[in-house]
Amino acid sequence: MEGRAPLRHPAAGTLIAILAVVVLAVDQFTKHLALENLPYQEVVPVWGDVLQFYLTRNPGAAFSLGEEVTWIFTIILGLAALVIAVLAVTRVRSRLWAVILGLLLGGILGNLTDRLIRDPGFGVGHVIDFILTPWMMPAIYNAADIFIVTMMISVALLVLLGRRLDGTREPRGASRDDAGAEPAEPAEPAEPSAGPGTV
Repeated sequence: MEGRAPLRHPAAGTLIAILAVVVLAVDQFTKHLALENLPYQEVVPVWGDVLQFYLTRNPGAAFSLGEEVTWIFTIILGLAALVIAVLAVTRVRSRLWAVILGLLLGGILGNLTDRLIRDPGFGVGHVIDFILTPWMMPAIYNAADIFIVTMMISVALLVLLGRRLDGTREPRGASRDDAGAEPAEPAEPAEPSAGPGTV
């Protein structure tokens, strides 16, 4: 994927926007299905402890933290979406970065939409969660959360690997240090010494 020529900024922005809209649509559609078909706050077994459905409304963040300050999470989500949009327009030329940021933006917009349009009101809406995987963690989450977590991990990996937003790589530390070091002067030959059998 990264062997091709870098994307132009409009193309990168378009790719990010398309992926974000797709993820947003998937997230909101699955939440609609959950609201229409699942009982509220009752476990619906799907596959033992591997996968269960449990419909609930979350006013806070992960593990229902910060339930009294829902509006703060709305601001954080809005700022995160704005940062990605700015990067899409001004910095991103890598296809890999465009895909990851598009999927991340879609996840952010999915939960931000809940904060803006759902009860109890604008900016303090509760996020619809319905996926429960007891074997992995006790948290209840949704499709948007899956994209947010996996894409944040992907962002961290790209940064660690030195992949820049424009598709280039950060120079390795060792090669950079070697390139800047002055060449060592050749050592002078040592005087011959007498060996055990020399007379």
